[in-house]
Amino acid sequence: MTLIVTQSEWDESCCQTPVTCPDHLILDDFEELMGVPPEVGQGYCRGMELLPGVWLNFWQRQFNRDLIIKVPAHNHPIQISIFLSGFIYFDGVHPNLGGMRSYFSGSGISPAYIEKYQGEEHALIVNIEIEPELLDTFFTGGQYGADTLEQLVKGEDWKVAFYPTVTAKIQAIAQQLWHPPYHGTAKRLYLQGKVFELLAIYLSLIEADQQKPSNRPFKLSTIDRIYHARDILLANLEHPPSVIELAQQVGVSASTLQRQFRQLFGQTVVGYLTDQRMNLAEQVLRQGNCTVVEIATLVGYSNPAHFAAAFKRKFGITPSECILGRMTVSR
Repeated sequence: MTLIVTQSEWDESCCQTPVTCPDHLILDDFEELMGVPPEVGQGYCRGMELLPGVWLNFWQRQFNRDLIIKVPAHNHPIQISIFLSGFIYFDGVHPNLGGMRSYFSGSGISPAYIEKYQGEEHALIVNIEIEPELLDTFFTGGQYGADTLEQLVKGEDWKVAFYPTVTAKIQAIAQQLWHPPYHGTAKRLYLQGKVFELLAIYLSLIEADQQKPSNRPFKLSTIDRIYHARDILLANLEHPPSVIELAQQVGVSASTLQRQFRQLFGQTVVGYLTDQRMNLAEQVLRQGNCTVVEIATLVGYSNPAHFAAAFKRKFGITPSECILGRMTVSR
C-alpha cells in the first residue's frame, strides 16, 4: 500500500522518530541524526552545518512500501544532490534523479511537485544546501560570469535546476564525503573542502554549458514562462486554471502559450493536462486503495462517467478493469 503524505507531515514524522546511532557511525558534536519512521522503513539522515549557510546531509534509507511526498511551492537554496544508490521519481517537474543523473539547483522559488520512492529500494544520497549569499564570495573578482550568478540566484523568481551527469570525479568526492578519514575539527575542515570542490565542479559545468550555441527558436525568458505554466498545471491537476488564466499567471498571451507549449511538449495545454491526469489516475487505480469516484475527483473530474470515458480513450480499458489488474492497451 502506498503511503501519501505532505512534506510537513513527513518532516514532522522523521523529527519525532527516535533513532539509535548505528554501531559503524562515530558522530562528532556538530552532527545530528534523524530517523526514518519505522512504519515506513528503516534508515537515518546524518546532518550537519559545516559553515553558516552551508549544510551537508547523508541519507541512508530503505522504505518497506512505496512512498509519495507532496511538496508545496517553497523558497529554495542552492542545492547539490548525488545518488550513490537509489532514485527519486517525479511526474514532469523534474526528470527522475539517481544513477548517473545528479541534481544542481539555483536558489529562488521552487514550484510544487510530487516525489515518489519505491519500496525495497536502498538509497544512499549525499545532499548539500548553500545559502545564495555565500556565492558573493566566489563571484568577487570575476572568476565566474554574471550569467552564471543570474542563473543560480533568482531571489523571489522561479529557480533554475540542472541535471549534470555524474562523472568519476563527482562520484569519488561523494564517496569521500560519506567516508571522511578524520574526526573532530579536522573532519569538519575536510568536509568543507570537499563541498567547495564539488561546488567548483558544478559551477564549471554550468559555465561550459552556457558557452554552447543554442538552437532554441525563441527567447529563454519565454521558455522559462512556458515551463512555469507546465509546473502550475502539474501542481493543480484537480483544479487547473483555464488557458487564459494560465497565460496571465505566467505573463504571456494565450496564443503564445498555446503555440510554444506545443513546441516544447508536443501537445496542446489541454491535451498535456489530460494526459497527466490520466497517468496519475492509472497509478493510483493500480494501488487499489481508492474508488473510481475518489480518483475521478482527485484528478479533477466531477463526473465519474466523463472520467471513465477519458480513461478508456487513453488506455483502452475502464478504470474498474484497471483496478482489477488488467493491462492497458497501447494507443
